[in-house]
Amino acid sequence: MIPNHLAIIMDGNGRWAKKRLMPHSMGHRAGAQALRKLSYEIEKMGVRYLTVYTFSTENWTRPQEEVKDLMNLIRQYFQEYIDDSKKNNMRMSFIGDHSRLDTDLQEKLAILTDITKEKTGLHVVLAVNYGGRDEIARAARKLAHEAAKGKLNPQKIDEEMISSALDTAPLPDPDLIIRTGGDLRLSNFLLWQLAYAEMYSTDTLWPDFGVRELRKALKSYKGRERRFGGRPHNL
Repeated sequence: MIPNHLAIIMDGNGRWAKKRLMPHSMGHRAGAQALRKLSYEIEKMGVRYLTVYTFSTENWTRPQEEVKDLMNLIRQYFQEYIDDSKKNNMRMSFIGDHSRLDTDLQEKLAILTDITKEKTGLHVVLAVNYGGRDEIARAARKLAHEAAKGKLNPQKIDEEMISSALDTAPLPDPDLIIRTGGDLRLSNFLLWQLAYAEMYSTDTLWPDFGVRELRKALKSYKGRERRFGGRPHNL
């Protein structure tokens, strides 16, 4: 059983660099390279959707130099993804509030979305300036605006309607969430969508998370019984 939708919190880039007496920027670059390599393997394994936490709304609080380097790294890899799109079948899309990003980043984001929209391979979703609470708040404002205009009856708002107002619509919810680096928290990532996702945590730092570690995670997932709040079959 392979998850249809895999989500990943790519944690541990800074610690990876610190262990090697390198600046944080080298850890982030190693992490970006790891994502590019692993995406191809994930596609081969039959996963249809991959959503990764690229830059959170809280990451702006990091030291200014680190944020600047992260933005430059995102800028570089957006361009590489644009170049790669000519030779692969991956679709790219983005979630988050992109109004705070530099204009050139917003343009690259729009270009990637447009030139890959007809591709039928792995659908890679990058969460850029994304926060789960911020996403839900923006969805609530969207629905409230429709209600204020008389186009929506507040009494009719249900879970399906909220889901349709989120950044991830119309994607299916993730089946499995992997967090590297050993921490056991969601860190404001896909708070609505991960309600019934299976969780897998590993101490492996993200730049070291390769095919072998991915197979361990998928093996763990395969051995689980997803009940979505129901009783186990043997009880």
